[in-house]
Amino acid sequence: MIRIGILGDIGSGKSYVAKNFGYPVFNADYEVSKIYKKDKKIFYKLKKALPNYIFSFPIKKKEISNAIISNKFNLQKIIKIVHLEVRKRMNIFLKNNNHKRAVILDIPLLLENRINNKKDILIFVQSNKSDIIKRLKKRPNFNQKLFTKFKKIQLSLDYKKKKSKFIIKNNFTSKSVKREIKRIKKYLNE
Repeated sequence: MIRIGILGDIGSGKSYVAKNFGYPVFNADYEVSKIYKKDKKIFYKLKKALPNYIFSFPIKKKEISNAIISNKFNLQKIIKIVHLEVRKRMNIFLKNNNHKRAVILDIPLLLENRINNKKDILIFVQSNKSDIIKRLKKRPNFNQKLFTKFKKIQLSLDYKKKKSKFIIKNNFTSKSVKREIKRIKKYLNE
């Protein structure tokens, strides 16, 4: 099984690119969302770690956001609790899909959390910074302070680009993305 890791800036279109490959996708953001909505064990751990911010189940994104913005150490507490569960779910996903030709790992902190393997094929999604900001501001829950905090814990885009075997230039048209994916899939099948 080929593991393909999708890298790029926040809002660069990583999830869109991941979906268009046609391989099973592990989407860490989606898993975190499910954890906040359905995992009471994680709720109790977060409530214990952040009693002034986490109040009710299902966990509201606003409570998580307030915790992160209020104290720089809260993000690390959340990561420590939530990422362990995300990693478990990823391992189950990999086990369930080990007979597939390839899988896509759509994990924002793939390199930062050392989730990648040496054999993984890394693909960097490159987008114009002004297009990214425009897209992010259209999101209903966009918060500039949160965006800045998340950017601080990420490795540089240049580093991620250097680590990548392929670069997909995403100008937010499906035609260009699909053309790039076709090229990469052709390489993988050789």
